[in-house]
Amino acid sequence: MNTKRNKIIYYITTGLFTASMSISILMYFFAHDMAAEAFTKLGFPTYIIYPLAIAKLLGLTAIWTGKSKLLKEWAYAGFSFNLVLAASAHLAANDGEFAPALVALVLILTSYIFNKKITSE
Repeated sequence: MNTKRNKIIYYITTGLFTASMSISILMYFFAHDMAAEAFTKLGFPTYIIYPLAIAKLLGLTAIWTGKSKLLKEWAYAGFSFNLVLAASAHLAANDGEFAPALVALVLILTSYIFNKKITSE
């Protein structure tokens, strides 16, 4: 019973996190001007937008495929660092846009915890 519940929680949180990251990836590629404006306001260089989008795409691939436990761990770590830094940047800029990063951080941490639970069962 717990295994089924744990899998459901894992897939829901991972799916919601994937949707969140997919929106940002699409924005980075298809609304680059808007993304560049946001990055500039936060004090980040705009040349990191495309590499960040690719890194996010690769991270989602590593999490969903699970081909390598090491890559999956690195993907979870990378997303966690990215989201902590994003929330911090928004708080420092005082733009009121930190909540999505915190929600995504809760989702990725929950996904990580339940991934550990279902792989150890």
